[in-house]
Amino acid sequence: MNVFYLENLKLETEFGVWIFKFNTYYKSMPNKEDILDLYFMDARCKLIDIAAFLDRLDRHEGNTDFRYEGFNQALNAMQNPGAVPRAQAVLEALSDHSEEPIPKATIQGAFGAPRLEINN
Repeated sequence: MNVFYLENLKLETEFGVWIFKFNTYYKSMPNKEDILDLYFMDARCKLIDIAAFLDRLDRHEGNTDFRYEGFNQALNAMQNPGAVPRAQAVLEALSDHSEEPIPKATIQGAFGAPRLEINN
């Protein structure tokens, strides 16, 4: 049986030549530059998607609901996580922390953000 072990991958694009060094990830923990090399473009794409989502909301008429407020709280939690990891801060901002179950479910599924009680 032939085993193919890829140590380096050279990828030529219109933006330049990228050389991925796979063997470093098996031998040691990646450093910040390695993590940026691997995940930056994916994170950049997701950030642009979020900006486009917010732009769409800004362009259209009507009122927002609890999901918009929850989303904004999650964005704030991501930028100011405090003592917890950012992912945990975002998940907690988007989680329902109520302890009492509702009497009867009206839908099968979740809304993705807690319904916050607004005091007028």
